[in-house]
Amino acid sequence: MPRDPRLSYGATMSDAYLELIDWRRRIAELYAAWRSEAAYHPEAATTAFRAAREALFMSHPQSPLPAARRASGPPPAWWPYDPAWRMRATFEAAAVPGPHDDGNSPGDGGHDGGNIGQGAAGQASAGPPSPILAVPSSGPSPFTVRRIGRVDLSGPLAGHSLAALWIEGYGNGLFLPFRDATSGGQTYGAGRYLLDTVKGSDHGADPASGTLTLDFNMAYHPSCAYDSRWVCPLAPLENRLPVAITVGERLA
Repeated sequence: MPRDPRLSYGATMSDAYLELIDWRRRIAELYAAWRSEAAYHPEAATTAFRAAREALFMSHPQSPLPAARRASGPPPAWWPYDPAWRMRATFEAAAVPGPHDDGNSPGDGGHDGGNIGQGAAGQASAGPPSPILAVPSSGPSPFTVRRIGRVDLSGPLAGHSLAALWIEGYGNGLFLPFRDATSGGQTYGAGRYLLDTVKGSDHGADPASGTLTLDFNMAYHPSCAYDSRWVCPLAPLENRLPVAITVGERLA
């Protein structure tokens, strides 16, 4: 994240914070509409989501795109939708404190996306592996998150899993970054995000069955892929998949 919201031409810092609130609200609304429609028509829902997101990216003052790119393009690019990459994934929780248990020590920090947020810090609980994980970032210092378990994937990714990370702080949220064989060529070298529920990026879940809906067609680049002024947490080593995931956002 930047130290401050980005000021658009003629804007005050007060304007910038209000713009940022508006940006977050619009992104959260896009994901809510997508979840509702994608339950029945995932490809149509994803097409509509991408068009609406592109309009925001190319026009909103809090867009992660540099102003010059907003003016002339290109917009973010995507692979065609492939239903094989939409899946129900099993969440296997680790034996770590819950989000509201005593002993959590959230600290200040933030990440990604043209957003001011809160990151994580905490004291590791006993027993390997430590639930506290320092993930790399696009800036000079790593981000500290809590490993809350793993997500066992299915479909084309059957047999693989991703570490389920928890962004602590006031908001809390599930964070699921990944790298794959396209990283550094067809996609941003440091990986993409699948979920970041603090920022509204949420595909849906069923607590009764212990599963998450994961649609890799919705995988997107962190803001630092567009402009180095953003500082983003990146995928840890354990979230690097040895296959090419040719769906979702790609480099233009």
